[in-house]
Amino acid sequence: MPTAARASIRVLVEPQVYLVGRQVLNTEAMEEFLDDHGMAWDTDTDVAGERLAEAAGRLCYLSFGKGRKTNKEYLQHILTVGHGSVLEHAVWNFIFAGVSRSMTHELVRHRAGFGYSQLSQRYVDESQADFVAPPIIAEDPELRALFEECVRHCQETYVTLAAKLTERYAQVPDLTLRRKLARQAARAVLPNATETRIFVTANARALRHFIELRGDEHADVEIRAVAVKLWEIMREEAPNLFGDYERYDAPDGTPALRTQWRKV
Repeated sequence: MPTAARASIRVLVEPQVYLVGRQVLNTEAMEEFLDDHGMAWDTDTDVAGERLAEAAGRLCYLSFGKGRKTNKEYLQHILTVGHGSVLEHAVWNFIFAGVSRSMTHELVRHRAGFGYSQLSQRYVDESQADFVAPPIIAEDPELRALFEECVRHCQETYVTLAAKLTERYAQVPDLTLRRKLARQAARAVLPNATETRIFVTANARALRHFIELRGDEHADVEIRAVAVKLWEIMREEAPNLFGDYERYDAPDGTPALRTQWRKV
């Protein structure tokens, strides 16, 4: 049975982005390949994604060899000439939390180079869910009160519907299936503001494309906040791949991103 809705609504404003996975370069296999083909290669970065992107680029032209460009110089050249395909070999994994269903509807439009696994409203009870409000609403007492009243009503209606639907499905012997059937119908009244969590896997080229589009000052404020947080993580994680972006204040005072090397 679904539990009662919360007495007080918890409103979230700041998204959370967690870097939970990264690649590891198999150095033994890489060295075996180089030895088998009479080549040698050394690079000055310990970041697997940066090493893999460089290796992929050098393989295209068999430009392995000592005394060549640093990894930063090499990848900067890749960005300059727009040889973006080599960036697709560098992959990371993230969890986004404190984000709205509205935001993830936009997020999952980014298909090329991305993989997603999102919290299921068919299986997860949303009677205790939080809600995400745009800052312009959350920071205004009158607008916030209206927002909280609306989402509270939606959540209370969800709880009532889920309980009654569970009774309607009493003939279904499997309790898990019964709850799923009830929740998948009751979720229809939950608003776009409902908080969700989503596991995201993406390669460096796809991440750059996302950051450029969604970090732009014309993007929605929430997804732009996600793009900025994602970039802040990747700037530290792989500066040779993401260090070219500049953070600046958009006309509305919120942070935005730009780079001279777009559409790599």
